[in-house]
Amino acid sequence: MKTRVGFGFDVHQLVEGRELWLGGILLEHHHGLLGHSDADVLVHAICDALLGAAALRDIGYHFPDTSDETLGMDSKVILKEVVALLAAKGYRVGNIDATVCAEQPKLNPHIPAMQQCLAQVMGIEADDVSIKATTTEKLGFTGRQEGISAYAVALIEKED
Repeated sequence: MKTRVGFGFDVHQLVEGRELWLGGILLEHHHGLLGHSDADVLVHAICDALLGAAALRDIGYHFPDTSDETLGMDSKVILKEVVALLAAKGYRVGNIDATVCAEQPKLNPHIPAMQQCLAQVMGIEADDVSIKATTTEKLGFTGRQEGISAYAVALIEKED
């Protein structure tokens, strides 16, 4: 079995008038993330980790923010297409380990729903999706609640 690891990172600005999508689910919050798609930083970081592990470049290469096709796109659709790109190269998702950095809203109550949602999209077990939440102790743009960032590591596997 051949295994590969990839790393992903994403950040989006928090603004009024947008929905807050994180980990494929809609969270109730007074601000949402600004972006060309639904701006789900967690899904975008996972996509970059998966694409990187398979040496398939990055999310912006496959889903450019200049395309009308990706305008307002549900990031779960992007993730599903990324998994299909991996499958075309003979890879499957092994596991995901991700961290979301946000002061608000508190994410811990939503993590099980995010795990279930993302696992279903990727065709893996919820136990194979680890999501952690942290703050930056009120430091930097995250601490000032100007944005949210996410980091992800992905393991992909291929039968020899």
